[in-house]
Amino acid sequence: MSKFRFVTLLLIVLFHVVNGEEDQVYDTYTIEGKIIPPDVVTPEWISATRILVNGGERFGFLKADGSFSLSNLSPGSYVVEVANPNYIYEPARVDINSKGKFRARKVNYVQSSLVQQIPYPLKFKIRGPYKYFQVRETWRITDFLFNPMVLMMVLPLLLIMVLPKMMNAADPETQREMQQMQMPKYDMPELSEMMTSLFTGGKKTQLKSIKTAKKRQ
Repeated sequence: MSKFRFVTLLLIVLFHVVNGEEDQVYDTYTIEGKIIPPDVVTPEWISATRILVNGGERFGFLKADGSFSLSNLSPGSYVVEVANPNYIYEPARVDINSKGKFRARKVNYVQSSLVQQIPYPLKFKIRGPYKYFQVRETWRITDFLFNPMVLMMVLPLLLIMVLPKMMNAADPETQREMQQMQMPKYDMPELSEMMTSLFTGGKKTQLKSIKTAKKRQ
């Protein structure tokens, strides 16, 4: 009899525990938002767009006006993403506390402590189209002109052609100064003569000049 009573009491306790868990109600919340459509809205864009929560744990669909709602979410932090094969959207993080307050912020995986709040309900804008193929580069005239080999050949020719014209267009005074700088100065003695006169002395040269003058007479 004691074993029977023990089993009966155990079953009663388990029944009350299970019944209490079923009676306990968890509050759930709904994340709402809207996606700004592209310039040309097609039915394919609406059908191909999905709203992902935490990388696909839950997902939702768009309505005809571009809005969406994700229901039955318990308090916590959720990353909401827009998946579309043609357009890129920036994800958002939504925090729901136990009191049912919402806070939306940008997703930052590098600095998770950095909080940049964004308006709620969510609004997703197109960042740009997906580029699945690399655009082939086309030939441009600037690529040829800025080639180092071309610059080495063209710049000297330009200098040869432009500098004389610049000299001709200059003032007469500047032309004279340039000519004087280019003409050799015959009045100045050469360096060898200056050195010989410095080491031998000026008297010997004067005597030689006198002797040569007498011989000629």
